[in-house]
Amino acid sequence: MPKKKTSKTAAKRFKVSAGGKLSFRKPGRGHLLSAKSRKTKRHMRKGGSVPATDLRRMRRLLAS
Repeated sequence: MPKKKTSKTAAKRFKVSAGGKLSFRKPGRGHLLSAKSRKTKRHMRKGGSVPATDLRRMRRLLAS
């Protein structure tokens, strides 16, 4: 049976923590920030973590 390939797009967006959780940077901080409210930008500053319901699917993309 062939090896599973890592999805390179997922590998660039998600990092695996020491506890096995997947963290990511929230989208929307690249450009057009003047149109977004201060509150929105503040909430996007902090990263997010993948919910437990999607964890199995994401791990399969990362082939780990």
